[in-house]
Amino acid sequence: MPFWIPFVVAYVLTVVMSPAGVSGAFLLLPFQVSVLGSTGPGATATNHLFNVVAIPSAVYRYVREGRMLWPLSLVIVIGTIPGSIAGALARIHWLSDADAFEMFMGLVLLLIGGNLVGRILSRGSGAAAPSKADAEFRLQVKRFDLLRLEYVFAGQLYSLSMPGLASITAVIGAVGGAYGIGGGAIISPILVALYRLPVHTIAGSTLLGTWVTSLVAVGFFAMAEVAPDWRLGLAFGAGGLLGMYTGARLQRFLPARSIESVLALVICALALRYLFG
Repeated sequence: MPFWIPFVVAYVLTVVMSPAGVSGAFLLLPFQVSVLGSTGPGATATNHLFNVVAIPSAVYRYVREGRMLWPLSLVIVIGTIPGSIAGALARIHWLSDADAFEMFMGLVLLLIGGNLVGRILSRGSGAAAPSKADAEFRLQVKRFDLLRLEYVFAGQLYSLSMPGLASITAVIGAVGGAYGIGGGAIISPILVALYRLPVHTIAGSTLLGTWVTSLVAVGFFAMAEVAPDWRLGLAFGAGGLLGMYTGARLQRFLPARSIESVLALVICALALRYLFG
């Protein structure tokens, strides 16, 4: 396959998906399975390699714009790393069969899509992007301790429970580690659907959490002698590196409902394809 094909595929996917705090790896895995015919555990390792290469550009953009919610990033990383290792073990020993893995992919995608649809329906029609003024668009952390995280964005206060979030991140990390998405594609819709946080404020944190857990997963797969396809992973990563920076730059000009609707549509379609196709 010419280098430019995975490069362009990754670029397009990341431009569309990264504004929602999702790397797009959950779409690259079906591309590997259905188009390239790669169904073994190495496909998951390749997906993690893509995350490691591609995500830093988006993280840099969110940090530069003052929209990196560092306390949330810390909780996501601490919670998902142990789970990602457990998920990688499950992928190697119990989910190596192609049919079982496609069913697993469908269930994961259905979980993600259901959360997003619930968020879109619950928020009504008011989904305009916040003010573009830098002073209003930056995050201001008001409280961060073992009980709660509170921050201000666009003049509004948001709050979430730390014990509640920490209790679910390990499970999400396990699913993400097995699927090859680092957990961010599941955490992001949960944060906007369950905790009702604006997508413009959590994208940087979920991507950073995905990057760290994918880095750990790549190392674990390497120790387990399940190597990624290095050339394919780097080709995906190069396209994703450029696409994620573009997506992070465009995000502040996009309404939240538009970002979530595109993501929900793509995810639900893929879920139905793998469960019933």
